[in-house]
Amino acid sequence: MGFIPLKPIPEKDRMSMIFVGMGQIDVRDGAFVVIDEVNGERMHIPVGSVACLLLEPGTRVSHAAVKLAATVGTLLIWVGDAGVRLYSAGQPGGARSDKLLYQAKLALDDSLRLKVVRKMFELRFGEPPPSRRSIEQLRGMEGARVRKTYQMLAKQYGVKWKGRRYDPTQWESSDVANQCLSAATACLYGITEAAILAAGYAPAIGFLHTGKPQSFVYDIADIVKFETVVPAAFRIAARHPATPEREVRIACRDAFKQSRVLQRLIPMIEDVLAAGDIEPPPPAPEAMLPAIPEPASVGDQGHRSK
Repeated sequence: MGFIPLKPIPEKDRMSMIFVGMGQIDVRDGAFVVIDEVNGERMHIPVGSVACLLLEPGTRVSHAAVKLAATVGTLLIWVGDAGVRLYSAGQPGGARSDKLLYQAKLALDDSLRLKVVRKMFELRFGEPPPSRRSIEQLRGMEGARVRKTYQMLAKQYGVKWKGRRYDPTQWESSDVANQCLSAATACLYGITEAAILAAGYAPAIGFLHTGKPQSFVYDIADIVKFETVVPAAFRIAARHPATPEREVRIACRDAFKQSRVLQRLIPMIEDVLAAGDIEPPPPAPEAMLPAIPEPASVGDQGHRSK
């Protein structure tokens, strides 16, 4: 690893993601490389400047590579073919107890949870929701708006649209538009989960969504979905490409880079949670601090480098 401690680049200053499939990821000469076992070729990955690596089937990762990814704060996410499923991620659950308790308190109190959901609605649609509406009523309003937005964008890009229909177990059964949307949302979920973990929060503790390992990921991703990946997906679907998922990934990568979405996601997460108008809970008076104080982190809050 060298004698000089690695200093992770802040998440907001990184490029978004890289997909890796059918190769062995290892560390050679202190650098992250992908080795093609058939041709023996190497490809270097600037892992310290990438928010997350999405690992498709056929990819193997060495212990040294996982250690280097953890050290520089690059999230490893195991996804299915074409990124349509997300199986697991490195460093799940967040890394700061004060932020996890803060998030859990907001989610467990009905009045605080409603404030957070109302803020999500406001950020997503650009206007505050009507007063005295329950979360269930807000969910119904959101669903109606989302269906109209899909129809509007499909018409704008000249795509035949029959609704959001897909079977995650049968990729080919969906039409091209839905395949593009599935691939695009998988990309957005990857980068959003990386931002949530980098900020020290738990992907599973959601406010509008619940019961899934990425419930909070869906909450946050939905806020920016229709300004980033959905237009890109419809634009690609309109071309009837031979490999829609690959073209969507490239389009999403460019959209994330141009919109600098990583710079926005972490402040957005803090903004959403701040709508509860409470402070993170202080430690209990009888709680013990670490016997050996932790050194100041050189990464983002919640980054667990070693």
